Amino acid sequence: MDRRTILAGAAASAAALFAGQGVTHAQQLRKPFRVGALFNGAAVVDGKPNPVLEGLRHGLAQLGYFDGADVIYDARFAEGALERLPALAVELVGTGVDVIATYGGPATNAARKATTTVPIVASIVADPVAIGVAATLERPGGNITGATNNDPELPSRQFDILRAVIPRLERVAILSDSDIPGTDANGLAPIERANVAAARAAGMIPQVLKVRGPKPDLEAAFDAMHGARAQALVVLEVPAPLAERKRIAALATKRRLPTMFWGGAEDAGGLFSYGTSVTANFPRLPAIIDRIFKGAKPADMPFEVVSRRELAINLRTARELGLTIPPDLLKRADRVIE
Repeated sequence: MDRRTILAGAAASAAALFAGQGVTHAQQLRKPFRVGALFNGAAVVDGKPNPVLEGLRHGLAQLGYFDGADVIYDARFAEGALERLPALAVELVGTGVDVIATYGGPATNAARKATTTVPIVASIVADPVAIGVAATLERPGGNITGATNNDPELPSRQFDILRAVIPRLERVAILSDSDIPGTDANGLAPIERANVAAARAAGMIPQVLKVRGPKPDLEAAFDAMHGARAQALVVLEVPAPLAERKRIAALATKRRLPTMFWGGAEDAGGLFSYGTSVTANFPRLPAIIDRIFKGAKPADMPFEVVSRRELAINLRTARELGLTIPPDLLKRADRVIE
């Protein structure tokens, strides 16, 4: 091997080493991603840090984004006072976050109004198209994508289950939240309109009642149900009822009103919980955020749709209400609470 070849090889090795050191140095110098998170609810739940935020941290850590080194979190909590959300969203945008994870329709709507450029990854939005945050689920077209448990068939299926236990069911109350977005001229949001339409299609008379957090007047709502002679209650998966689900179930049982909650809400203690689970949205968000970090655009990223429905039946509550659950319905249940 001549001297020229040796020098050329040495130079190539040195260049490769320098390039490798440069990549490592660049990686070390890269600033951590900033992840904003906007919640309808509280920073502390049952004496512990918000479990949904902790789940987001854990999910991104599993993908290699470690808190402080690769990613910095900046969360805002409305603590049930949804009128605070617009200002909180503006605060997050002002901190220079790279992405905002939103939890709930009101939080998502507030973030949408605060920015058209920062990517938003939404969850707990029953119908992203209806409230105007996406053109279609397949191609959102703006700066928002995410995961949804949108299920157009859910209301009619829930009413069918209630009627299986109450064959002469004619009057049904629907409990919602005063502050969810997308209301029409009649004051009904998309999820409320869907339930009203399904009730009427089933030959029932619906009564929509709305409460406002963080301290909803549930006693007044139940008095109104009694006044309208409601025979059953459907509780919608919206902020105030979601936060107060255990109290709602207790009041319903006390007033002998069979109650239907959304999927995964059997912890409330109501007679039924049926549908797609809101918590099934959460594990999907880290992977969506990871794709955005790597250059994907929300406009071209379809909303991921949670489609698995679950039925839970509380036999203890059924006994307190003096109701018998048909055997065929019990066989369909994913969980039966004795």
